Amino acid sequence: MSGSLKLRQWALAAAAFLLVSEPAFAEKRVALVLGNSNYQNVAPLANPVNDSAKIASTLKDAGFDVVDSRRDLPAAETRRALRDFADRARDADIAVVYYAGHGIEVDGGNYLIPVDARLERDTDIYDEGLSLDRILIAIEPAKKLRLVILDACRDNPFARTMKRTVASRAIGQGLAKVEPTSPNVLIAYSAKAGSTAADGDGKNSPFTAALSHHLTKPGLDVRRAFGFVRDEVLKTTNNRQEPFVYGSLGGEDVPLVPAPRPAAAPAAPAPSAQAEARRDYELALQIGNKSALNAFLAQYPDGFYASLAKLQLDKIAAEETRVAATEKARLAEQERARLAAEGAQKSQQVKAEAEAKAAEQARIAAEKAKQVAQDQAAAAEQKRATAESAAADNASAPAPADKAVNVAALAAGPPQADVTKSVQDELRRVGCLTGSADGNWNSASQRSLTQFNRYAGTRLDTKVASVDTLDTIKLKSSRVCPLVCEHGFRADGERCTKITCAEGSFLNDDNECEKRRAKKPVARRDRPEARRVPEARQVPEPKQVIVRRSQTPTGPGLSSTGRPLTGQERALGCNSYQAIMSGVCP
Repeated sequence: MSGSLKLRQWALAAAAFLLVSEPAFAEKRVALVLGNSNYQNVAPLANPVNDSAKIASTLKDAGFDVVDSRRDLPAAETRRALRDFADRARDADIAVVYYAGHGIEVDGGNYLIPVDARLERDTDIYDEGLSLDRILIAIEPAKKLRLVILDACRDNPFARTMKRTVASRAIGQGLAKVEPTSPNVLIAYSAKAGSTAADGDGKNSPFTAALSHHLTKPGLDVRRAFGFVRDEVLKTTNNRQEPFVYGSLGGEDVPLVPAPRPAAAPAAPAPSAQAEARRDYELALQIGNKSALNAFLAQYPDGFYASLAKLQLDKIAAEETRVAATEKARLAEQERARLAAEGAQKSQQVKAEAEAKAAEQARIAAEKAKQVAQDQAAAAEQKRATAESAAADNASAPAPADKAVNVAALAAGPPQADVTKSVQDELRRVGCLTGSADGNWNSASQRSLTQFNRYAGTRLDTKVASVDTLDTIKLKSSRVCPLVCEHGFRADGERCTKITCAEGSFLNDDNECEKRRAKKPVARRDRPEARRVPEARQVPEPKQVIVRRSQTPTGPGLSSTGRPLTGQERALGCNSYQAIMSGVCP
């Protein structure tokens, strides 16, 4: 008994003072209650804060394990509250979200309006409002019943003042009809789709007052409870307001509060050692971390519950291995993409690609090992439930002091710097951010998110790195933004490949191979040459004839050249030397 008491004391201290990293074990019935009265840009509402306080008190009195009540939240804090609630709703049987405040319908979609909304134009609703689908995502993990209650069908001043960017965009009165696509989902409106609800003259609205009367009656099916709520509201408002419920459940009754148990049997004998081990094991399982389970094994090293604790430790270890392998694979892929984009040496790229492939294979193996460990732990828990049901061990119920420990409520969201760095890491993974993830949401990070919106078709707010932005980017399993390579490289799948031009070509400024043009001959003029005259046109130079006169006549009747003398020349006596020298004769 003393060892068991020490374990319970240690577990309570650990739950109160330690912030564990593993997800806490989800409670069976959880609720998130939101009330918006103090609107900053329109007239405040009187009753939503009172209504939310009334519903929160009603659910706590009904024994809900977690009731998170929030008031007058701006958009960013509302999204964070929904994210935290989704963690608490994991593995819960029943999850309830109640909202009181302004709501609006735009183009058939329903949006809840945070207190800091301005809604100057109709398209602002996508950035400043909170869609009903976001709430449905938050309660999705619940197994038995997912319930959304909207006291938000009031006469909305935003619909009258906002500007229409498109004339055909419809802005309706009240909320639009909705048909849930998931099973075990009910969505309750304070007034039928397309109509408005009264805020009420009293402290609470007629709808909330009726909810507090009927919703948590022990053993009452939730559908019948809303039927009684409808009847009371119609009576209170003289048939002017009719609540309506959308969705469906199965054939079995689903009460928010179980029916009271039959009268207790006569007092049982003192708990056995097995019952003590069971109670301590359930407490360690509720805390859900390695320290609590190891402390249980130190107290109970052997036996049935020790084997169960070891399986739970194996499941936690498998999850840690999976997380580490996933991060290693992500970093290896980032390194491979970086080397490819920078055009590193081929040997480095081959090595990085092999490491990325090995890391991915390790990640897949870790996923499979985690699934095996989860299946084994689940099968063991099923056997335990069967055995305990057969044994009808009433001493297994945990003490009231144990139940009061709200382990899930101790979990806190990450600081903004961590959110910003995580968003930057995801933007790098999908190829939209080339800079480092330093946790500083600067202009480069905003431009990268703008690129993501462009290629992913989203409308995320680029001014701040939010949790919703992180969740949206994580949904993309592959590259979103196109790969941009330096000059001299082209995108080839997920890597940059160097461009090689054929012989006779060169890489131009447009990163394309262009054929090199042949050089044209250039005419040159060195020295002027003498113009050559064609041979056919050349005129032969006249030959000089030298006439030599003999000293003596060559003979009678002949001149000095041997030519016969004419008769006159003979009469002059030109055949003599003296006549020739006198110049009279030729």
